[in-house]
Amino acid sequence: MKEIMKFSEEQIRDIVAMRDSLVKQMDKHQNAIGLLEKNITILDLVLKESSFTKASALGIVKTPEVSTKNLVVSTEKLEEISIPITSGSDGKIIANAYVTPDQVSIVLEDNMEINADTPPFKSFFIDRIIGEMKRKDSTEAENGKIQKESVIDYIINKNGSDIREIIIKNYRQKERVNEIISTAGWSLTRMLENIKK
Repeated sequence: MKEIMKFSEEQIRDIVAMRDSLVKQMDKHQNAIGLLEKNITILDLVLKESSFTKASALGIVKTPEVSTKNLVVSTEKLEEISIPITSGSDGKIIANAYVTPDQVSIVLEDNMEINADTPPFKSFFIDRIIGEMKRKDSTEAENGKIQKESVIDYIINKNGSDIREIIIKNYRQKERVNEIISTAGWSLTRMLENIKK
């Protein structure tokens, strides 16, 4: 019969502490990987906007998909998915994105005071990212490929001049969800940095 290995209480405590340490390290690396994935998505978008060939198209780098591991399915609406948006500098949650089949709602945390006029919100996120999607949709609507009511649009709910919620309606394509969430996260992080300056 195999002898069962026995550990002292102190050894058990050390093993538990080591396990906790490993879990913390994994979480830290997971956050770092998530941030790197977001940054790669942003850089690809900037390259695309600058009419360069995307790095992944050249076979230099494979663009990772946003991990679905951290997605939380809400119990209230089964088709709603909640995704935390963290700041690039410290990994703090600055907003949550709620994704339904019709829209993406980006709700800022209560303690976040970010003025809608702070760059690069309008110039990058609204005009370039959402604006480009809207231009493509409008062209498709003119060509009869989609209904005019299906063109992507946005609503910004504010408390005074501070953004409380950004609603993107009619995103239509699943690929757009990653782009919207990652560029919103990047923009909000840059805005927070600009406010602190």
